[in-house]
Amino acid sequence: MLRSKRIKALSLAIATGLLATAGAAQMQPINDGTVMASVERLRPGQYIWVPEIAPAGPMLVVVNIATQRVVAYRNGVPIAVSTISTGKAGHRTPTGVFTILQKAKWHRSSKYSNAPMPFMQRLTWYGIALHAGNLPGYPASHGCIRLPHEFARLLFEQTDLGMTVIVTNQAPALRVGTDPVSPALPAGPAVWRPELARAGPVSIVVSGADRRMVVLRGGVEIGSAPVAFDGVIDRVQAYVLQDVVAGDYRWQRLALPGEGRAAAGLAAPDAGRFQGSDPFRRALAGVVGPGTTLVVIPDSLGLGSDLARPAAAAPEALIENDPGVAGWLEDDEVTTR
Repeated sequence: MLRSKRIKALSLAIATGLLATAGAAQMQPINDGTVMASVERLRPGQYIWVPEIAPAGPMLVVVNIATQRVVAYRNGVPIAVSTISTGKAGHRTPTGVFTILQKAKWHRSSKYSNAPMPFMQRLTWYGIALHAGNLPGYPASHGCIRLPHEFARLLFEQTDLGMTVIVTNQAPALRVGTDPVSPALPAGPAVWRPELARAGPVSIVVSGADRRMVVLRGGVEIGSAPVAFDGVIDRVQAYVLQDVVAGDYRWQRLALPGEGRAAAGLAAPDAGRFQGSDPFRRALAGVVGPGTTLVVIPDSLGLGSDLARPAAAAPEALIENDPGVAGWLEDDEVTTR
């Protein structure tokens, strides 16, 4: 009896240790190298989560079947990336532009053997949803988009009903902005169009590769200009504007995953070295304020194909008398519009 208890205790300790190790391994750093390199290094079940670099603003989620990745944007800035598992052969995940129709922390599929679907965010009436699930490293679902469990929980807490989710099947790309249809402002000389978004939180993204600054307000690109700076940008950096005193912009550096606490606050003066033209800087001064975020990345922002609206496909019928639909609608834990 004593031996049995010891074995159970040992088994529990081992299981707890493995869970703790697995949980710690899920969140990955992005401070070493480019954003795209960090994304490519992710193994099944791993993710990047840095919501502090854009604490407010509209959200958009982009699912890429080709890369088996999902990217969450807030105020036009990528704040999270995760590995996923989409539909296997014969159960493809549909591409297109969707909205979150319902949400439930604990839901079971009425279509597939009462299968658990934790942190479910429903995209279609015929059973396609984002939810936590097994990620083997390849498409393996019945059409849903499986997420790592902790990432699914974090994303569930940040999204709202009606939020846009784009599902595409294209090569990887990186860009900023939350409008999946409108093109970005042209490169070249400085561009300033504040009338495109007259209100909302402001984020600034500086590309080391392009030597260009992009300004977003309410998730819409309102300005863009060449920037000059000394040295080489070899890693992601993030700052938040704490205060403006007599023309002195006081930036606080944010510690990103993988960086120690010492990183925060050390490089605050560095934020000022990303200089645009004087007229552009004067215009920018009129929209920034405490809470504005500045993200500096090594990557180019020249690619934007992953946010382009997918080509129109034949409409898929919403079968309202499907037994699965009734299950969705009658679930007391489901939040609906």
